[in-house]
Amino acid sequence: MASDAVPLPPSSSVHEVTVMIAGEEPRMTETIRNCLQAAGFRHFVTVHDPAWALDSARRHRPSLMLLDMVMPELSGIDILEQLRRDEALRYIPVIGLAESVSAELRLKALELGAEVLAKPLDLSELVLRVRNSLVFKVYQDRLANEDPLTGLPNRRVFLERLRSVLNAAPAKRNVQALLHIGMDRFKQINSSLGDKAGDLLLGDVATRLQSSLRREDRRAGRRQSDAPMLSRIGGDEFALLLPEVQSAEVAGRMARRILVAMSRPFQYDGRDLFITPSIGIALCPTDGQDDETLRRHAVAAMVRAKSNGRNTFQFYSTEIDSASREKLALETRLRRAIERDELLLHYQPKIDLGSGRLVGAEALLRWKHPDLGLVPPDQFIPLAEQSGLIVEIGEWVVDRACAQMARWRAAGIGDIKVAINVSRQEVVAGGLVPMIGDAIRRHGIRPGQLVVELTEGMLMDRVDATRAQLEALRALGCELSIDDFGTGYSSMSYLKRFPLDELKIDKSFISGTPADSTDVAIVKAIIALAHSLELRVVAEGVETDAQRHLLRDLGCDLFQGFICSRPLPAASFIARVREINGLREAPIGVPPELIR
Repeated sequence: MASDAVPLPPSSSVHEVTVMIAGEEPRMTETIRNCLQAAGFRHFVTVHDPAWALDSARRHRPSLMLLDMVMPELSGIDILEQLRRDEALRYIPVIGLAESVSAELRLKALELGAEVLAKPLDLSELVLRVRNSLVFKVYQDRLANEDPLTGLPNRRVFLERLRSVLNAAPAKRNVQALLHIGMDRFKQINSSLGDKAGDLLLGDVATRLQSSLRREDRRAGRRQSDAPMLSRIGGDEFALLLPEVQSAEVAGRMARRILVAMSRPFQYDGRDLFITPSIGIALCPTDGQDDETLRRHAVAAMVRAKSNGRNTFQFYSTEIDSASREKLALETRLRRAIERDELLLHYQPKIDLGSGRLVGAEALLRWKHPDLGLVPPDQFIPLAEQSGLIVEIGEWVVDRACAQMARWRAAGIGDIKVAINVSRQEVVAGGLVPMIGDAIRRHGIRPGQLVVELTEGMLMDRVDATRAQLEALRALGCELSIDDFGTGYSSMSYLKRFPLDELKIDKSFISGTPADSTDVAIVKAIIALAHSLELRVVAEGVETDAQRHLLRDLGCDLFQGFICSRPLPAASFIARVREINGLREAPIGVPPELIR
């Protein structure tokens, strides 16, 4: 007998498989059992009374059922129909056995997901059919239970295990720990290198995380119910369940072990990539006794770990929960702020260092909540980016900035250039160019009035797609500016690869001038580099006359900073333009709303 023709997968050896044989003929069931036993199967359930077949299947949960299709009291088709209606048994593979296999019987069995073999049985064929059915069953189980990218238990299996462990927890004295593991900045790596690279790296991350579970953690004679379980629960996030730890310190040691394991660089396409984790830890029973509460608290702790600088771990505390609730409430208010027109733009003047004239502005988003007052941008802008609201808010900013430029032109102060900041999400979303083009046409402004500011890091994500969008913006007539130059990648190559018009020197280099000779040298070099590439240079954060004079002497083109003005509401900004540029008040007949 060719028992090795179709080997079972290692994870489901014949010693773990239970085969149920249901039929009224003891001689037939014994023959089948002996044949399968000789082929290596060890576990059998035999049922001679068909009325007990379903009860026996519920009790023993066989991996496969061999079913006599023709029995006087209850036919095999009747049993099959009952099996398929039972949620727990409906996916058990069934091979029917019948002396006379009519076309009608074969089709009816196939409709119920079973195949039928004719008696007398070819025992070699029977063994192969059983093996093939079990191989397919194992494959189905893997699809249902494993994450296809990493081979780890999937979210559904993990949650079932978590609930089972927590339900049994009151009977145990030990602590249960849930670690929620999020990869830091993985979306940037994924968007920069592509989905294929991201998938490969996630597989490597899973392998690295598994290796951090020491052999004694995985085995050590533990029962399966007490063994740790690692799962990929979605995206770049993983969860680790420690069903039995002596104390919180054990969970902390595991988190440190993961940090160490992840500290080594990952290899991709000949380059080193560093992927660090942020880990949130919640404990049962102190932090929650049901799966939903424990998971929510572990996620909240992970978010706090990220806000604490990433590449660290954080235990849950009630203070974190309070902060999470406040953050959620703030996000809800922010969603309503768009509808209730609570957002506004302030404008920080840009001054030409040669002429001293006010020639442009940077539009800066502000949120004035009726109860909270003026909400700081560093509180709500990151929240908008995390929640995805930044795309909708960005569209609002473009529309308002273009509308304001049209009003100012009608008020007689000329074509003031206004710079707007765009986020990574807006660029990745792909609708930036048509949205800006529509706003320009709708408000009738000159496209060159709108300056689109990006950070250095954004240029390094999906380089080809980003360059295509920037070229499309240039084709519209918009100008492009690199914000905070010198604080990001600072790769000279992108300065020639992208269609840029302007470079903004970060205020961190300006603040030390003119006293710090190193800062002076850096600023001088940046200005020379930009001018050699025919880029306009703007200095940010200018606060003293000495800094302004130095920048003028070094040939810097424009500056912005508190020495000239803080960001101003639209009405105050236009007054500042008239003051600096010596313009008259609004022409006779211009409605006041045009200057606000």
